[in-house]
Amino acid sequence: MTRAVLPHMRRQRSGRILNLSSVGGLRSAAGFGVYCSTKFAVEGLTEALAAELAPLGIFATAVEPGYFRTDFLDATSLSVSPAAIADYQATAGAVRTHAAQISHNQPGDPQRLAKVLIDFVDVPNPPVRLPLGSDTAAATEAVAAAHLAVLKDWRAVAVSTDFPKEDAAA
Repeated sequence: MTRAVLPHMRRQRSGRILNLSSVGGLRSAAGFGVYCSTKFAVEGLTEALAAELAPLGIFATAVEPGYFRTDFLDATSLSVSPAAIADYQATAGAVRTHAAQISHNQPGDPQRLAKVLIDFVDVPNPPVRLPLGSDTAAATEAVAAAHLAVLKDWRAVAVSTDFPKEDAAA
């Protein structure tokens, strides 16, 4: 779809691309590895598009909804393998149980989400990522704090992989 609309957007030097990501594009979870990997890809694609298209007046945003009260977690949407492996009961198995318990009890209101998105398409200078839902806001804060904590603890190792300063000019 993006490839189809970009020529028109480039000609008019304006436009908005909203890619549907998820809280799963911010962090993964046991039992959701495949789903989250696709959302991580959406995040990376959107970030690259935003950088490539900004000089043309075109904005790209990854919309990151959390859990909204939809059919997403019920059998009409969520495919669950019939096999259950005992070794994963405490991880992916627990996620299966949790998903069944919160299905149709998620905190997000889909009608409010729709209104936010309709209003969002006209905001000046939209962000590259738009977290939506209290759970996504909390996840965003937790992921940012976790990344900073890792960097604090591992900074010396991280920067140890650079060429030594005296070799940098070589």
